[in-house]
Amino acid sequence: MVFHIITLFPSAFRSYLGESILKRAIEDGKIKVQFYNPREYAENKWRRIDRAPYGGGPGMVIQALPVIEAVASCKLKDKKKKPLIIWLTPGGKQFDTKIAKTYAKKFTDIIFICGRYEGIDARVKQAVKNAFKIKVDEVSVGPYVVTGGELPAMVMVDSISRQIPGVLGDLASLEENRVASPDVYTRPEIFKFKGKNYRVPKILLSGHHQKIENWRKNLHR
Repeated sequence: MVFHIITLFPSAFRSYLGESILKRAIEDGKIKVQFYNPREYAENKWRRIDRAPYGGGPGMVIQALPVIEAVASCKLKDKKKKPLIIWLTPGGKQFDTKIAKTYAKKFTDIIFICGRYEGIDARVKQAVKNAFKIKVDEVSVGPYVVTGGELPAMVMVDSISRQIPGVLGDLASLEENRVASPDVYTRPEIFKFKGKNYRVPKILLSGHHQKIENWRKNLHR
């Protein structure tokens, strides 16, 4: 899987991608992340790509052509298969594990378009559909607004990557595929803090797997 990130702030991803599971997945060649900055496709010497919105209103809007050119420059893993474009927007369909599984299974290339300021000129969506015949999914990671599309893109890269065989090493690690408790415990069995003892639930010490599974299921209710 290759994730293509179109963003004005590629450095925002470095820390998260450079740690833990995603770092190992990149090093092992399970996933690849490539960045494309629309400023590189600006047609002015100042690399400016934001302009005031038509119709008035606060803030600035990212121009369409630099973003379209960034999409066109994406180096696809499989040029015979159409990539998916994800347009990150609070008004899009709600992202969840089911969608993550579908994307991981169906696509080898996913292009994220990360907006900033007041957003991106909406004509980008129609232009890439017409010019490249690429599917555009409008997706939201939650019913709220954040400063830019970078955080939602990172959430989705993480979630989709988990569904790719070999990324987690053991498929049993996928909480989505098993009964996983929202509460977990480890050694010691008892610890004391400010005079009060805190114990592991006795059921987890019983060794009775069916009872433990039932207990975990009941925690979700």
